[in-house]
Amino acid sequence: MAFDDLITRINMLFVEMENQPQDATQLLEQIRLELNQMKATGQPLPDDLVKLEERLEAEFSAAAKAGKT
Repeated sequence: MAFDDLITRINMLFVEMENQPQDATQLLEQIRLELNQMKATGQPLPDDLVKLEERLEAEFSAAAKAGKT
């Protein structure tokens, strides 16, 4: 998988998320899938993509906690 292809797919996911913000969980899942695929093929993980995954996970975790109280 070419890095440019990954960037293109991530950019398309962001456009979709802007148009349909309720699908942010889908974006997180796609990022996880991309990172797992990169890990499986031995490719280095882009730091910014890893940080984005961590940030989204933290936001969803905080939102879930806030919704439970």
